[in-house]
Amino acid sequence: MASPGRSMLYSLLLFIIILSLLEMYRGALASSEVLTIAGGLISSLLFVVMLTFIGNYQESCGSRTGWGAVILAESIALIAASTVHRVCITTCFLFSAGFLYEINKLSTLMFIKGEAKTKRH
Repeated sequence: MASPGRSMLYSLLLFIIILSLLEMYRGALASSEVLTIAGGLISSLLFVVMLTFIGNYQESCGSRTGWGAVILAESIALIAASTVHRVCITTCFLFSAGFLYEINKLSTLMFIKGEAKTKRH
């Protein structure tokens, strides 16, 4: 597992790459219905990467991550999606909600597994 500093750097680089590609191909992504939905999916990947960046930044500063990080990351992803097409905003929000559900489920599973490991010792 990467340290918070490295993970923060990797997520920032991924954010820049995904945003750059999204903006380079925004004309193509807005050209059909299926590609517009794909644009929302790509924008929701921005949400995941930005949420990772913000979470790692807050962890390295010693503060707790909460709903503020989720709202900030979602706002950034929705603004990026709005530059492609209006429908991308809606699909980005829906895909981001699904990703957030899965991230929360995975986080809860890892927390329970770590808690059980500390109780054994």
